[in-house]
Amino acid sequence: MSAVDGGGPAGCRVYLITPPALDPLAFADLLAAALDAGDVAAVQLRLKDVDDDAWRRAIDALRPVCQSRGVAFLLNDRADLVRATGCDGAHVGQDDMPARDARRLMGPDRTLGVTCKGSRDLAMQAGEDGADYVAFGAFYPSSTKAVTGMLDPEILVWWSEMMQLPSCAIGGITAENCAPLVRAGADFLAVVGCVWNHPDGPAAGVRALNAAIGAAEE
Repeated sequence: MSAVDGGGPAGCRVYLITPPALDPLAFADLLAAALDAGDVAAVQLRLKDVDDDAWRRAIDALRPVCQSRGVAFLLNDRADLVRATGCDGAHVGQDDMPARDARRLMGPDRTLGVTCKGSRDLAMQAGEDGADYVAFGAFYPSSTKAVTGMLDPEILVWWSEMMQLPSCAIGGITAENCAPLVRAGADFLAVVGCVWNHPDGPAAGVRALNAAIGAAEE
């Protein structure tokens, strides 16, 4: 059972990832503004090089902001914290906890996302391992991760035609370049910089991305 509803026939949706470093209390206001500005399917809390106490403080500050608005709140890598902290699920990479282990820790009622890079085999394996969605990328140069090669959106076309499991596109996505990914069948667009670094603020970033998705779907 997934807390994240994909686009499917209804269209593609925004999937927000937090900056890797943040002050939870101050960021809660920014997050609320972003979520109130337009449609967002999920928020993934992604923290790097912090201890469990910092994770818990951030979860306590940000989870209610998301869940009170009907937005799924997912943890990056930390499937072990999901149930105890009341989160909706987790996202794991290929170098993190195996998807099967994450599913076992969380149980069947939480959302599990799995990074599959550009591999069709990894994506199919993720589905077998209990993933609720698979993430492909990077499609564009990213400021948050080193990227060695860009994916062709064709992998999203193939996946959407072959599989029922939702797909998430990630990597350097902006309002200006997202149209090919939307048209290729991505259910979610995972974004960081185009929202949090938007010159007019996160709310404007969400509005611009939703507008671009809508235009691409016309």
